[in-house]
Amino acid sequence: MAIKFFHTPKNKKFNFKPRYYNEQKEELEKRIEQIKQEMDIKSDDPNKPYVCTIRKGQMRGYLKKDTKKKQQPLIRLVLIIIVLLFIAYYLLYY
Repeated sequence: MAIKFFHTPKNKKFNFKPRYYNEQKEELEKRIEQIKQEMDIKSDDPNKPYVCTIRKGQMRGYLKKDTKKKQQPLIRLVLIIIVLLFIAYYLLYY
């Protein structure tokens, strides 16, 4: 066995493959996925045509519900004012 005083070992080789990271593309993909979840799109087929899920007259029903919801607090307020006026009248004149 020979002694080597100035022996330098060979370089170690690694199987490293660099990956390319595109931050804009990643943000775009996240945004697209988020919009798909908001719109309840479940298929990944981009060639499939969009089918509208809103039926005819459906929006009118939402508008009618909104007006009913707006009228309820107003009616309640009027009733409370009437009751308070009757109580005030009773306390002042009896």
